[in-house]
Amino acid sequence: MTTTTLAVLVPLLPFLGSVAGLLLGRTAPGFVRPLAVLPTLAAAVLAVLVAIRQGGDEVIEASTQLTPTGSVPIDLSLYIDGFAALVAVLVGVIATCVQIYSTGYLRDDPRYPSYAALVSLFTSAMLLVVYSGDLMVLLVGWEIMGICSYFLVGHYWETPEARAASLKAFLVTKLGDVPFLIGLFALATDAGTFRITGVLDTVEKGGLDHPTLIALLLLAGVAGKSAQFPLHTWLPDAMAGPTPVSALIHAATMVAAGIYFTARLLPVFAESAAAMTVLAVMAAITMVGSALAALAQDDIKRVLAYSTIGQLGYMAGALAVGDRGAAVFHLISHGAFKALLFLAAGTVIHAAGTNSLTAMSRMSGLAKRVPDAYWTMTVALLALAAIPPFAGFFSKEAVLVAAEHTALGDRAGVPAGAGWTVLVAGLLTALLTAAYALRLWLRTFRGRGAEAPDHGRQPIAMTTVLWVLAIPSLGFGLTVTYVDDWFDGHALTPTVTTAVLGTGLAAAGAVITYAVWRTLAARTGPVQPPAPHVAHPDADAGLVEAEALHLPHPAEDPADPGRALLGPLHAPAADGFHLDAVYRAAFVRPVLAAASLVRFLDREVVDTYVRAAGNSAQGLGWLVRRAQTGNIQTYLSALLAGSVVLVIAAVALANAVAGA
Repeated sequence: MTTTTLAVLVPLLPFLGSVAGLLLGRTAPGFVRPLAVLPTLAAAVLAVLVAIRQGGDEVIEASTQLTPTGSVPIDLSLYIDGFAALVAVLVGVIATCVQIYSTGYLRDDPRYPSYAALVSLFTSAMLLVVYSGDLMVLLVGWEIMGICSYFLVGHYWETPEARAASLKAFLVTKLGDVPFLIGLFALATDAGTFRITGVLDTVEKGGLDHPTLIALLLLAGVAGKSAQFPLHTWLPDAMAGPTPVSALIHAATMVAAGIYFTARLLPVFAESAAAMTVLAVMAAITMVGSALAALAQDDIKRVLAYSTIGQLGYMAGALAVGDRGAAVFHLISHGAFKALLFLAAGTVIHAAGTNSLTAMSRMSGLAKRVPDAYWTMTVALLALAAIPPFAGFFSKEAVLVAAEHTALGDRAGVPAGAGWTVLVAGLLTALLTAAYALRLWLRTFRGRGAEAPDHGRQPIAMTTVLWVLAIPSLGFGLTVTYVDDWFDGHALTPTVTTAVLGTGLAAAGAVITYAVWRTLAARTGPVQPPAPHVAHPDADAGLVEAEALHLPHPAEDPADPGRALLGPLHAPAADGFHLDAVYRAAFVRPVLAAASLVRFLDREVVDTYVRAAGNSAQGLGWLVRRAQTGNIQTYLSALLAGSVVLVIAAVALANAVAGA
């Protein structure tokens, strides 16, 4: 079988599995799990075979014209370079792990068939984005992921949080997709083609007429999809969906799409120094802001969500300094340990027997009860904190090294200011990342909350996946000297300067956090159950639940090191620096006010004229009906009177004419 045929099957198999799962979900439920796992597993195996045959230094390209569209044709084409080959392997492996994990996590969920089918469709759409060589076909996968995320985030649609989160994710990403679509059309107009190879050839020849405008329009879509400031606010709320969905979105699909798209078309962005500067500033704000927000969260999944935003900021920062190899290397490394973090968190939640117990202040005794999650999450948090020799150390160092080279002027065509911006923000984020990673570990596994009921040993499908993902989280970075061919032949090895600075700051963040935690634990002592009392009917739902479990409210937890470390920044950081409030004031309320005005005008003005026209016809009909008495004498009298009036009017008119 040719490599091209294998590549075509990679996105096709999950799509067919999705269709079959939807068709047979009700009539043949026994086939649902095999149809969820096997096509995705087969796609992952084929993606590995494609990567092996591609070899890193050979481009696989094939195309056929999809349909005649005039001056700019749309082609059904493949374009697989080293980046595409490795990212496809990442997507296939993570999606397979998520599907296997979900068979245990959602084994009693009545909507599992539709869930599994949507996950397969989600996977297929991302693989289409990765392998596509035509921007319009890529856009199809891009938008399918958006609608899949809407349904999956809203899986628990009975809860208002899930409904609101799914709608918010859809609308915020669409806000970026509108300029993104305009940017694609503008790019195709300048290049004369939607083919990625054609676009890159045009850029190489200097044929783009509006590089800055195109790059900024495309960056809007990237910011929405990959949760970059200021369009990142949807991602923390998306935690309302099932935890395996969070793992898929954060590790291999959706948010990875924007970074991958920018990496593939990086020469387009590099044509504009202004666009690269904007990308660097956006990445810096995303990194630091999300790390501060993560340090203030009490919900374990929201900590991980803000962590994802920060790591995406690292990837965007690598792209801003012109190094797509470092960006994709960190994307793949991050995909492994972030999927492990979410799935381990899901195991913790599953052990508690409820999807709502995600507050770290309410956790206790979990290290012994869920040892698989404990050890594998420890590995993943060390990778997240970039502690050597874990995977995150090597990939994050690649980003910092790229920023250092740009800051020192070693990379032509990229502003040195962008390099300094990314380097300083990256080092500060390394300090904060280690702080919130250790805080999460301490409060989850060494916490003093009320211990939730023990629901027994977790399903083998869940625990096996955790150990499978622990392997690349620990060892993928060690391959850094062997994967150069897949990254444009560019070396990604750390340097002494950034390694010492990055690791030293990470160690400092961890030491400070641990010291603060020990001090607070000694000062506050064991948590005492509060005296029972009746809560006010309008009390916050989280407070009511905390009181029911005899726990302190998260906002009042005295043993939280994040509160002490952030000080006055804790409240705004916990609320995401009030960006949602700003958006409500700047966009939501004006739109609602405009909608109310339109509704008023429609009801009181437009409908008034419509009703008046109907009432006039009705009144005229009433008059005509009153005149139809059926009396012949009345009709003759009216005819005679009318004739007399007409004669008088005619005579008067004739006299007037004669007198003139």
